[in-house]
Amino acid sequence: MQIEVRNLTKQFGQFSAVENVNFEIQEGKLIGLLGPSGGGKTTILRMLAGLETPTCGDILFQGSKVNHLPPQERGIGFVFQNYALFKHMTVFDNIAFGLTVQKKSKREIHNRVLELIELIGLQGLHDRYPHQLSGGQRQRVAFARALAPSPQLLLLDEPFAAIDAKVRKELRTWLREMISRVGVTSIFVTHDQEEAVEVADEIMIINKGRLEQKGTPWQVYKEPQTPFVAGFLGESNLLSDTAQLVGFESVLQKRLAKTRVLIRPESIEVGREHEISNLAAATKGIVKSVQFRGTLWQVEVEVGEHRLIAHRSLEKETLLTGEKVAVLIHSLHLFQNDESLFLENELKRANTRAI
Repeated sequence: MQIEVRNLTKQFGQFSAVENVNFEIQEGKLIGLLGPSGGGKTTILRMLAGLETPTCGDILFQGSKVNHLPPQERGIGFVFQNYALFKHMTVFDNIAFGLTVQKKSKREIHNRVLELIELIGLQGLHDRYPHQLSGGQRQRVAFARALAPSPQLLLLDEPFAAIDAKVRKELRTWLREMISRVGVTSIFVTHDQEEAVEVADEIMIINKGRLEQKGTPWQVYKEPQTPFVAGFLGESNLLSDTAQLVGFESVLQKRLAKTRVLIRPESIEVGREHEISNLAAATKGIVKSVQFRGTLWQVEVEVGEHRLIAHRSLEKETLLTGEKVAVLIHSLHLFQNDESLFLENELKRANTRAI
């Protein structure tokens, strides 16, 4: 199902939970609604489902407006974060519930439920009750129940929130594979960046009821369009008063005081002078802390009035707290009003430069 949202707004009294949101979702895509708690993600999901009525704006499925349609007529499957399984029903009966409401034949129900039990990998557990299942198994049953009536759109509200971290990671991979096999357009709400980046074809960053940016996880990470997106997705150094950053002076000195700069940790090279790839473009720094992060060293380094977080390979020698080092900022993102620029260090082509 292809989805289009036009000028979608939802107000609760004087509070705007969602304000003038516009987007399109192509058929078969798995979309992550990502943002801080209270940002409007779930309200958007509930309006798509028909559980909330928009204050204004339109929701279109396959080009047809569905604002007036009740939830049961929208062809939607909904998965809640707390499973919402019927405790008195077996796995089989929970999955069959929607088909029973549709008055499908016993043969159709039986075949469809067994097909879904195999899809979710719970063969042999059809006669168990929810309390006899693990959290991950209960969530798989919830997915199967939502898929049973063959919905055109699957909506998931924080689907992994009630599951422990290890199982949650396993379910992410399983969900992506399952959605790919089924081919149903899907939208899931999360505030977990790692979850959204790992699972979604595209993500939409929602903040204070507004859509900040939409794109693939890589596009949004590499080309943030607003300071909020830059600071929210991934690790970053957000700075102001940056006119003296070495290699960027000619651009930054022309900017107004409201300029904000984002520097990703992986864009900062920090080390002893002989380790720096282009010493001509580097400046001096002092190591303030070094922390092991599993796959790399996270180094906090003081450069002038700024403290920057940088990444350093485990293959290199450990830096010491208080050690004087060279710091090379390869690139940064600059934000001013509605303008977003990506800048590379102007001095990287120089052959030599004393620091």
